[in-house]
Amino acid sequence: MIEHHVRVHPSAARLPREDQLAWKLAVVATGTEELDADSAAMAVNRVIDNASVAVASLLRRPVAVARAQATAHRATAPGASVFGTRARVSPEWAAWANGTAVRELDFHDTYLAADYSHPGDNIPPLLAVAQHTGRTGADLLRGIVAAYEIHVALVKGICLHEHRIDHVAHLSAATAGGLGALLRLPTETVYQAIQQAVHTTTATRQSRKGEISSWKAYAPAFAGKAAIEAVDRAMRGETSPSPIYEGEDGFLAWMLNGPESDYTVLLPEPGEPRRAILDTYTKEHSAEYQAQAIIDLARRLREKTGPLDKVRSIVLHTSHHTHNVIGSGANDPQKYDPSASRETLDHSVPYIFAVALEDGTWHHERSYAPERAARPETVELWRKITTVEDPEWTRRYHDPDPDRRAFGGRAVITLDDGSVIEDELAVADAHPAGARPFERPAYAGKFRTLTEGIVTPASQDAFLNAAEHLAELSADDLGGLFPAVDTETVAAYDARLPKGLF
Repeated sequence: MIEHHVRVHPSAARLPREDQLAWKLAVVATGTEELDADSAAMAVNRVIDNASVAVASLLRRPVAVARAQATAHRATAPGASVFGTRARVSPEWAAWANGTAVRELDFHDTYLAADYSHPGDNIPPLLAVAQHTGRTGADLLRGIVAAYEIHVALVKGICLHEHRIDHVAHLSAATAGGLGALLRLPTETVYQAIQQAVHTTTATRQSRKGEISSWKAYAPAFAGKAAIEAVDRAMRGETSPSPIYEGEDGFLAWMLNGPESDYTVLLPEPGEPRRAILDTYTKEHSAEYQAQAIIDLARRLREKTGPLDKVRSIVLHTSHHTHNVIGSGANDPQKYDPSASRETLDHSVPYIFAVALEDGTWHHERSYAPERAARPETVELWRKITTVEDPEWTRRYHDPDPDRRAFGGRAVITLDDGSVIEDELAVADAHPAGARPFERPAYAGKFRTLTEGIVTPASQDAFLNAAEHLAELSADDLGGLFPAVDTETVAAYDARLPKGLF
C-alpha cells in the first residue's frame, strides 16, 4: 500500500492533478483489472446479501415511494430493473429505488474505522449502469471490487463523523470510481466524476440524529444517483470543482479539519490485488452494526439474569462511537421513547439490548413493532439501561489489526439484591472473527429466510444460481439478479400511496 498525505493547498499553489486525492482514487479505479479470487467471491456474497434485504423491504413505505418515483421514469431501452416490478427505468432512478430498498432495514454490510460506511450501498448504482450499458457480470464484479477498495480507503483515512458530515460523501466517491472501473473509462473522466459526486453529496449528520426519519434509507440512494449523474456529465466532457479535497475552499478546509488538515489515505500500489472488500462484514441482525455484538451478548446473558423485573440497572461499557452514536452519550431522548420511529429504535442500543434480553432473539420486523416497543415491562427495563465510554473498548474499536479490532462491549447488570452479573463480547457471532462467521451458505440462508413467502423456492434457486455464476453472466443475464416476486401484491401496495409530482 502507498501512503498518500492529503492537505489543504492554496489556489495559487496550483496543485497538480496527479497529486490530488481524487486523481489517485481514479487511478485505483481505472487500474482495477484481474480480480483477486477471494474478493470476487465476497462480492458475490454481497450481491446476495443486498437482494435479501431489498426483497424483505418491498412493502415498506420509503421503499414504495422510491419505487413509485423511479417507475415514473421509464426507459425506452435498455434501462435498468427495479426490485418488485417488471419495469425498466432510467439507471439513475433504478439506483435510487434499489438503493433505498437495500438500505431501508439497516441489514446489509458495514465497515467501521475512522468513519462509518455501508459499502454494499455501491452495488445498486453499479448494477443499474451495468444493465443499462450492456455490461457483463465480470464487468460488474470489477466495478464492485474497485468501489469497495476506494470506499474502505476513505473510511480508514478520513473521519467525517467528528465534523457531523454524513458518511455518504465517501460513498459517492467510491461509486463514481466503481462506475469508472465498470465502464473502463479514462482516468481523467473518473477524476472529474469523483469530484462532482463528492461536491454534490456532502450533507450533515442530522439525518442520523434525534428523531431519525426515512431519509436515512434515502441518503445512500441519493449518493448513488448523484454519482451516476456525475459520471454522465464527466463522460460528456464536463469538469468539476477542483481540487475538491485539497482546495482552499474545498472539502477538507471547510467541512473537516480546516486549513491545517492532514489526512493519510492508504491506496494499493499499481498491480496490487484489490482486497479491501475482505475487511468488510455483514449483519446477522437488522440493527446498526455496533449493536450486532450487543444483541448476541444479550442472548447469552439471558440465561444468567433470572427474572428481569429484579434488574436495578444495566450499564454497557463500550467504545466512544457506540456510546455517542447509538448509546446514551448521544443525549437523544428519542432513544428512550416507545413511540419513536423504527429508524430511531435501530439506532438505540438501550432499546435493542432490552428487547434482545427479553426475547432472546431479534427479528427485522417484530422487534420494532410499535406494540413491541410499547410493552410496559420493556419500557421499564429499557430505561434502566445506559452506556458509558470505556477507553479500552475505544482503543480496540480502532485497533489497526483487523483480527483484534472489536465493536462490542461489556454489560454490567446489577440486581435489586446488589448482586452483579457481567459478561462481554468483542465481535458479533457473524463477524469474520466471531463464533459463526458468515460464509456463502449463511448468505444463502439469509436470502431464503428474508424472501420466504415473497419469492418462490424455485425463484430463490434461480436467483442464487445467477449470483453464484456472476462472473460468467452475459449482459442479458443480469436481470437474473432480481428475484421474481409477486408484482401484483407490490403494485396493490403502491397504489395506496399518496401521489407526488412524477
